[in-house]
Amino acid sequence: MPDRRRHRGPAPEDAQAFAPEMLSRLCESVHDLSWLQSRGYPDAAALKLVGDRFRLTQRQRKSVSSVAASDEDAATRLQRRISFERLVDKPLDIDGYNILTSLETALSGGVVLVTRDGSHRDLAAIHGTYRQVEETIPALEAIGNLLDAVGCARAHWLLDRPVSNSARLKETIESVARARNWPWSVELVRDPDPLLAASEHVVATADRVILNQCRAWIDLVGAVLPTLDVPVWLVDLRET
Repeated sequence: MPDRRRHRGPAPEDAQAFAPEMLSRLCESVHDLSWLQSRGYPDAAALKLVGDRFRLTQRQRKSVSSVAASDEDAATRLQRRISFERLVDKPLDIDGYNILTSLETALSGGVVLVTRDGSHRDLAAIHGTYRQVEETIPALEAIGNLLDAVGCARAHWLLDRPVSNSARLKETIESVARARNWPWSVELVRDPDPLLAASEHVVATADRVILNQCRAWIDLVGAVLPTLDVPVWLVDLRET
C-alpha cells in the first residue's frame, strides 16, 4: 500500500515503550550494551544478550542500540565535536536524510534520542523511499534560520540518489533556500557516507560510521531543537 502518512510522529507502541517507568530499565540496558561493546563483543550478539536480559521490545532494542557506544567510540566522537559558534564563516556539509528526518520527527511529536556521543537521533526508517510530510518545510526553515543566525558561510546538502523522491526533495530544499537567499546547494550522490566521512569541512550528522571517521562534526539536530515552537519528546538514556 502507498505511504499516506502526513507526519513522521511516534510509533503506536512508543507511549508504553518509553513511559517514565521504563526509562531506568532502558538506561541500564544502554550501560550494559556499552560495557559489552567496550570489551569487543559483537554488536548483534551483545544487543541480543542485553535485550533478552531486560525483556526489551524490538523498538526498545533499536533505541538502546542507537544510544549505546563503546567508551572508545564515544570519547573519540566527542573529541571531534565542535561548538555551533565555530561555524561562523565556515562551510557545512549536511547528511540530508539523517538530519531532516530527525527534525521532522521532533516536530511531529516523535521520540528523539540523546546518545552517548552527544548526538540526537530519531527512530524513523526510510526503507528506500522518502515521503515529504507536513513538517518537512518547517524543519528546513528551522535549520536555515539557525545557520543564518550563526553566520555559516554555506551549506551543502548530500542526499542518497537511490532513495525514491530524492530529486523531489532536492527541488524542495533548493526552493526554500532561494526564497530566503540562503547559500545552500544540494547534491544527489550514490552514497553520502564516504563523502561526509572524508570531508574537509564540518559535517552535520548523527550517523555513527561517519562520526567515527570525520574530521569535525556538529550536533545540528540538538542545536535546532530548542528553537522549535513545539514540545520535543527527548529521551535521554545515557548513564547518569
